[in-house]
Amino acid sequence: MNPIYSSMGTTIFEAMSARARANGAINLGQGFADGRGPEAVLEAAARAVLEKSNQYPPMAGLPELRQAIADHYARHQALNLAAEEVIVTSGATEALAAALLALIEPGDEVLCFQPLYDAYVPLIRRAGGVPRFVRLQPPEWRIERAALEAAVTAKTRLILLNNPLNPAATMASAEDLAMLADFCVSHDLTAICDEVWEHVTFDGARHLPLIGFPGMRARTVKIGSAGKIFALTGFKVGWMCAAPPLARVLAKAHQFLTFTTPPNLQWAVAEGLATQDGWVQDARQRFQAGRDRLAAGLRDAGFAVLPSAATYFLSVDLTASGLTMDDVTFSERLVEEARVATIPVSAFYAEHPVTNVVRFCFVKEDAVLDDALARVQAWRAALN
Repeated sequence: MNPIYSSMGTTIFEAMSARARANGAINLGQGFADGRGPEAVLEAAARAVLEKSNQYPPMAGLPELRQAIADHYARHQALNLAAEEVIVTSGATEALAAALLALIEPGDEVLCFQPLYDAYVPLIRRAGGVPRFVRLQPPEWRIERAALEAAVTAKTRLILLNNPLNPAATMASAEDLAMLADFCVSHDLTAICDEVWEHVTFDGARHLPLIGFPGMRARTVKIGSAGKIFALTGFKVGWMCAAPPLARVLAKAHQFLTFTTPPNLQWAVAEGLATQDGWVQDARQRFQAGRDRLAAGLRDAGFAVLPSAATYFLSVDLTASGLTMDDVTFSERLVEEARVATIPVSAFYAEHPVTNVVRFCFVKEDAVLDDALARVQAWRAALN
């Protein structure tokens, strides 16, 4: 068995979800929303099964969906993308795998920001690359130029950026992105941008794509996710956007991974991108209300809540909350004793982890959040 995989355990998300099921716990760990998503998208998917082709769609994606993605980004992010610059994938994780397999040569180094999505490191290593880590710390989780310069070497070829950043729930500012663009140009780096949370932003803030900054149009792979846009995580429809020379290489990797994506889901996402901007805006407001509801309840229980500018998540600082236990101990005790599942943020570090921050998911129905908060508050009160 390949050592890259034989040494890997079950992901923290699946492990904590299993603990939640075993304990009858409320799952505020894994990031999925309550609710059905936009009905128009669901109906389009069902209709397409009966009325449209169920045979292989084009490898790069249905033309209608590729054009819908390009049009969507023109409206929302002022990007001038052609349909030919979009490759449809079976979820954003497949897009990440395709991009890394396509662009890494053995021994190439990839700059990654910790905390990071747990798929990044094994995918980089499986492609023959070497991850080099830039460690971010709470509460600001800021990307500093000095840290980048300290990590880059003559072997560095790529930078992998998750923005908005899960689990930190931060968004890179225009100033930070301009710095990153200048850094990439100065060191001749290609950026792979995991931007699946681009529409799950709060307080009136809007996502800025790195591909739109000076010098980045020809050296960026922009990755998006219909599952996150429409809160339909089981659809597993994602995409990669890149200039033609990059897109051609990405497509070659994609064709030998999943080759293509279920056509009915592609039709449904195309319709959703064309018609459901209002639903996306309403969902953003609902999710923000859930964030505020959970944050207020956690503060009432004596927890120090870190800011959440985007994503489905907010975190608490255990040390600032007056607790001496680490994040793993806290999460294990909470799921066993209070029957509420969370995620220890140390799981998002490959080395030198932050061990005093725990992540909660807030995109749940009000009654679910209130029940979870009552359990957490009672548990916290019993500690005192």
